Amino acid sequence: MKLINLVRLSLALTFVVIMLGAYTRLADAGLGCPDWPGCYGHLTVPNEHHEIALAKTLYPSLTIEANKAWLEMIHRYFAGTLGLIIFLISFRCIREKNLGIGLPLTLSLVVVFQALLGMWTVTMKLMPIVVMGHLLGGFSLFCLLAILYWRLKDKSTPSAAALSVPKGAKGLAALALVVVVLQIALGGWTSSNYAALMCTSLPICQGDWTSNLDFSTAFELIQPQHESYEFGTLDYGARMTIHVTHRFGAILTTLVVIALAFQLLSAKSKVLVRTAVWLVALLTLQLLLGISNVVFSLPLVVAVAHNLGAALLLVAVLRANYVLFDRSTSRVTHSELLDKEGVR
Repeated sequence: MKLINLVRLSLALTFVVIMLGAYTRLADAGLGCPDWPGCYGHLTVPNEHHEIALAKTLYPSLTIEANKAWLEMIHRYFAGTLGLIIFLISFRCIREKNLGIGLPLTLSLVVVFQALLGMWTVTMKLMPIVVMGHLLGGFSLFCLLAILYWRLKDKSTPSAAALSVPKGAKGLAALALVVVVLQIALGGWTSSNYAALMCTSLPICQGDWTSNLDFSTAFELIQPQHESYEFGTLDYGARMTIHVTHRFGAILTTLVVIALAFQLLSAKSKVLVRTAVWLVALLTLQLLLGISNVVFSLPLVVAVAHNLGAALLLVAVLRANYVLFDRSTSRVTHSELLDKEGVR
């Protein structure tokens, strides 16, 4: 298989792994298997009599919930397969001397760290900082693979003149990337602390919410030790503060991304205009999904879609930065240049 097709496959598989991870977390199946990488001492969910007997011996205080355990193991199977494919991609990039060794090695290191975070998620009983880190790690893999794909694809793109970049677009694109990453981290912190349902009205929160704000404990990354963090350990005030902060983050993200999209739409470049359209479309989708989570009390399908939408919006903002900053892609195609010069 060609390397670029292998990267395409890994991108699709990463998207599936992000979806499965979100579904597992939101379905409260993150501790479906109490050990790692197996499940109750097995490589599959125990269902035979001798397997169940061994599981009860190893974990006498636990009850096997097969549906949750299978969710967790399916996620692990897909994640493990993705890891092997990324190792293969890294090996081929280095062997074929494609694009240096920095990006391929970074991909492999992120895979290893993601595996550790997956293990710690279980062994540390869903500690919020670990769960949030695992989410960000999955999004990081998605972004790194996207950059690798763009670089491989651009090798076959004829170079031409530099893009006509609107004034201030680069700075705004960088700001948008930072804001979107922080908003995704806030979303992960909201989810890992089970704060998604703390505010049930729009646009901010119900009642006298300002009197319940508690920033001192809401963003304490290393929380007090608990036997398990499943279903959250923070009080209402701290969780409501996390939720409210995420909503204000959504407002800021909307303003910055919309401003970037308008900047790109003013450019005389099809690639920038196309990126702007994607930004507006994905941002609109995210806002609708976020509102739906509140109105319909966090339906599982909508909540998972909100995670996937965040991943796609992040990649769209990253694409804007890539086009504007990367020297290998900050150019128009030969076809665009002909259009610009009026040859066609």
